[in-house]
Amino acid sequence: MYAIDMSKNRLITIDKRIERIKGELALIGEMRPGSLTKQYRDPGNQSGAYYQISYTHEMKSRTEYVRREHVKDLRQQIRNYKRYKKLTTEWVTLSIERSKLAMKLYREGG
Repeated sequence: MYAIDMSKNRLITIDKRIERIKGELALIGEMRPGSLTKQYRDPGNQSGAYYQISYTHEMKSRTEYVRREHVKDLRQQIRNYKRYKKLTTEWVTLSIERSKLAMKLYREGG
């Protein structure tokens, strides 16, 4: 009986965390995958600086030039995307654990 109570408590904990994740996801603004790098037309002298973003989307790798005035926004979008990926990975992991636990409880009559 103790194991069943522990499992039920874990289900409640998982459900609460999933709800918090959903709330955090709803607050994420614009997002974009990729990495932003500063390049130089003359790397030896580090002159002629420019930015580019590299990313993969729909199985295609892409690299695009980025104007200096967009760098700050793009960095935030990349951070948002990383946060999104982290939260959705956690959600899926918790959902798998929850599913297994619910099936176990059902088998045990809890």
